[in-house]
Amino acid sequence: MELHPIVEKLLALRGVKPGDYPAFFDPSLKRMVKAEDIPGVPAAVEVILRFVSAKRRIVVFGDYDCDGVCACAILVTTLRKLGGVAEAFIPDRFAHGYGMTEASLERMFETHPDVALVVTVDNGICSKEEVSEIRRRGVAVVVTDHHLPPPELPEADALVNPKVASAPGCDNLCGAGIAFFLAQALACAATQQGLYDGAKFGVPLLVLAGLATVADLMPLSEQNRILVKNALAYFNAAPVGLRELFNRASRKTGDPKARDFGFLLSPRINAAGRVASAHDAYDLLMVADAPDLREEARRLAMVVDGHNVTRKSVENGLADQARKAVGETASAGAIVYAVKADPAATDRPDLRSGVAGIVAARLLEQYGVPVAMIVGDHGSARAAGGCNVHDALAACADETLVRFGGHAAAGGFTVKPGKLEDFKRLFAAACAAQRGSSSAGAGGPTFREPDLWVDWQDLTLELSRALEKLEPFGEGNPEPVFGVRGAQVSGARLLGREGTHLELAFAGTSLRAVWWGHGDDVERFRATAPEVDASFRLVTSDFGGDEHVELNLVSVRMI
Repeated sequence: MELHPIVEKLLALRGVKPGDYPAFFDPSLKRMVKAEDIPGVPAAVEVILRFVSAKRRIVVFGDYDCDGVCACAILVTTLRKLGGVAEAFIPDRFAHGYGMTEASLERMFETHPDVALVVTVDNGICSKEEVSEIRRRGVAVVVTDHHLPPPELPEADALVNPKVASAPGCDNLCGAGIAFFLAQALACAATQQGLYDGAKFGVPLLVLAGLATVADLMPLSEQNRILVKNALAYFNAAPVGLRELFNRASRKTGDPKARDFGFLLSPRINAAGRVASAHDAYDLLMVADAPDLREEARRLAMVVDGHNVTRKSVENGLADQARKAVGETASAGAIVYAVKADPAATDRPDLRSGVAGIVAARLLEQYGVPVAMIVGDHGSARAAGGCNVHDALAACADETLVRFGGHAAAGGFTVKPGKLEDFKRLFAAACAAQRGSSSAGAGGPTFREPDLWVDWQDLTLELSRALEKLEPFGEGNPEPVFGVRGAQVSGARLLGREGTHLELAFAGTSLRAVWWGHGDDVERFRATAPEVDASFRLVTSDFGGDEHVELNLVSVRMI
């Protein structure tokens, strides 16, 4: 296989060897593992089909983020197609908290008093007591989850979690990915047992699994690469509501890319659960693809998109507040920022708690250290390489937390009354210890080192097209970042209606370079015309006519 030399270098840096090229460049459905080879799936299928054939009510217990909502839609759609009686229950972020709690269980039993089987998706592995309570009430439980397991697993009728036991290439499936494989196995077994003889219906569900994989920041390798690549390829067969949401959110024509899953669709699906009800997003994904329901799909897309507008407003307010105080809250190893619950929010939710996680992610990107954002007693934490959020929270749990959950990059938690200051101290110390320095503090944004240093003449349309072979980009397979050393800034001007963005010109090249969100830096570059090291992503554009390449700046370092 003949590849562009720069593409070969990138693959080598990412550990993709020539022997891996066939699977990497051909992530086709024929390379997908057999669902029944995933540990726990055969047992889950056996349990679930008993209730499907008996027409007893099944409740799919989900989560309010994009992964959980997509997983609910995948499994409920499958169970109904196979003739089962199935409904989704998604906890309310504000009323019930994360995952299975006493409040969410009581609400589930109130709304579904005749439930006979509960199937969890994207949660349940840390809910030993709650699973026991469900079974104590005479209800069967199948747990499907992808989060890190505790020392003691829940005693469910069946359990599927690749972090407990996995098939090759399935270690990093998200909740919806697991739901998709379970749906495959259910459809196959139901067909073999004569419970189903209808048409295949898996392609729209595949799209949801691929979307959730990107949304939940799962590594885009092995089975996840197959899911996302094919989800993008078959997007025209996605649930009609999702297509309507993409049409509303996108300002371009053509098929989506993985970045559209990550920056257009998943934030909107997430926004419903952050500021309103995740059931709005779930209902959008469940609209049947029929001409007479197209208007309903458009209406729900408008509702979900509206939630995203609200989310942005609340998020920006909390982020601005946190940035002003970050000098006071930066500690030895982490930033921990807490705000009191809104005293006026007695009859309505404090929407700030719904955006704490994304504000934490924004501060992480800006300051480069782990961040915990707390509203009232509920918090979200984010971290990057060098710090494991789940482990850091576990180190604080006994003394300061009511409950917690998550994985290496992200987690949620509830602080015990009166233990906020202790949590700040212990979380910062745990992060500092993981990062290998007890004195490492928040030192401001750092230069993003590129994957490869290049010369201006390397940045061609040929290279840009060659890079497309590496897609889909995302976690574990990021869009390549290139760098040029000693670039002379020859011009700077503002872009956007409000001058939010910055365009730089460099001596020695005619390539347009845009730095999104850095309009405030324009005078710094105009005043000195400095030499800089610049890191950037190479993008293809047809703005102004013919197709050409442009630079999306990632970071700039004055020399």
